[in-house]
Amino acid sequence: MQFVPRTLAAALRVQAAKYPVLALTGPRQSGKTTLLREMFPDYAYVSLENLNDRLFAAEDPVGFLQQYPERAIFDEAQQAPQLFSYIQGRVDERRLMGQYILSGSQNFHLLQHITQSLAGRVALFRLLPFDFSEMQAALALPDDWTAAALQGFYPAIFDRNSDPAFFYHNYLQTYIERDVSQLERVKDLRVFRNFLSLCAGRAGQLLNYSNLANESGVSLHIAREWLSILESSYIVFQLPPYFQNFNKRIIKTPKLYFYDTGLLAFLLGARGGDLDRELLGSLFENMIVAELLKQNHHRLLLREFFFWRDSNGNECDLLAPMGNAFDVFEIKAGLTIYPKHFHGMDFFDTASGGKVRHKTLIYGGLENQDRTAYRVRGWKSCGE
Repeated sequence: MQFVPRTLAAALRVQAAKYPVLALTGPRQSGKTTLLREMFPDYAYVSLENLNDRLFAAEDPVGFLQQYPERAIFDEAQQAPQLFSYIQGRVDERRLMGQYILSGSQNFHLLQHITQSLAGRVALFRLLPFDFSEMQAALALPDDWTAAALQGFYPAIFDRNSDPAFFYHNYLQTYIERDVSQLERVKDLRVFRNFLSLCAGRAGQLLNYSNLANESGVSLHIAREWLSILESSYIVFQLPPYFQNFNKRIIKTPKLYFYDTGLLAFLLGARGGDLDRELLGSLFENMIVAELLKQNHHRLLLREFFFWRDSNGNECDLLAPMGNAFDVFEIKAGLTIYPKHFHGMDFFDTASGGKVRHKTLIYGGLENQDRTAYRVRGWKSCGE
């Protein structure tokens, strides 16, 4: 596959003229290096995973930056945190927009250093695996959602025509050995891998830390720390509940999702779609929620997403506040549209006092419909 234009490129280009530093984070293998080198070919490129460059930057940051006085990309920048305060001095002195671009896959380190040294001088971006529009532009998105979900959305799968199972096996080994093993908070990699698999079994469900800790055989404190690690390295994310007091008996526990359904399916042991109906429904919901999140970051829409559920089981799978109103979504994996699929959105509309702007059903088919009170979108068109 040739280079696939990334949706995020437009926002990067605009902000490079407005900020002296750009910072791009995202999971390993999401295409950060490829995107930056394609977009900014006139920039010097330095990978701080290279031991010689990393030692130079760590031991002599002033001399290192003198080699790159302007227009440089520092990849895996969290490897040399000593640079950040010196970069601050450089950009304050030069006042050159787009002077440095920092990228990294360890969000928990990179953002910590940015917050400490570069606040107000840096524009932050996230590059996640391919979104649907990028896949369609590359003619790589199947018509069957199950096939898309199982293969996942990491660029390397398509660049190398890799077998997804083999790719995700290697991806997990690399992640655990390179990233997780460096953290003092993880002592037993075998137990951590089991913890990750147990998270996969809870995708799309309410997050119960106590239950997860008990099944993993770790303390509640460790379970919280490990989940934070998974979030910071773009393996999982939490969808918060919306609990403005429309109804006093509402759920205030977040839901857990994976950024990539290929990895999720691999952890669940899915091969060729051999999942029961309930797990297929969870996989579809995860894929759609992750897709809307990817679109939000790649297009710089700056939307916030929540779910809503009360103690009686009334629920909206996804909602996005829009000023004083809401866009709400119901997500169903099936190919048939039933009247009951709209009930949750209608209930929330009533509970909110009629503040719903759009009600959208996203389902496993391909046809789009604009009904009087609802929008129906096939899964490929979920962001339209």
